Amino acid sequence: MIEDIRKDCDVRMHKSIDALKTDLAKIRTGRAHVSILDHVTVDYYGSMVPLSQVAKLSADDARTLSVMPWEKDMVGKIEKAIMTSDLGLNPSTSGLTIRVPMPALTEERRRELGKVVRNEGESAKVAVRNIRRDANNDLKNMLKDKEISEDDERRGQDLIQKLTDGCVTEVDRLVAEKEKELMEA
Repeated sequence: MIEDIRKDCDVRMHKSIDALKTDLAKIRTGRAHVSILDHVTVDYYGSMVPLSQVAKLSADDARTLSVMPWEKDMVGKIEKAIMTSDLGLNPSTSGLTIRVPMPALTEERRRELGKVVRNEGESAKVAVRNIRRDANNDLKNMLKDKEISEDDERRGQDLIQKLTDGCVTEVDRLVAEKEKELMEA
């Protein structure tokens, strides 16, 4: 039973870390990367679909993304979708190719993004600690119901604490990596 709680705790903590990775990927640095356009959706014959499903996305160089629609009549819709997204990008069209230049980040903007990254990291740590609390409560309830001994509860709490420490370290590493990337660009 303790092993079941540990496995559940492990899965949930790693989902929190995956969510952090997704959130950090949305925070753009000055460098062009196709994942910046991941959450942009386009109206494709009445339904909203991800941009990657209606066009080929690629990075031309460190500061420019290129979007090549599969269908000619999608050029305008894709350009509009990129413009109206919350990314603050201004695409330009030449024929079938849409070029998306990445504006350079100012020092002030980098610092603001650094704060956003740290806040995302702190939210992930809170989520991991909440999962630890839930697991420890489950162990206490099992002890109260006499399903496990006090020694088993202590061992279970130690296992969960080790898991928590590992996940918090991973969150710190991801945040430091993203901050470094922001300051380099």
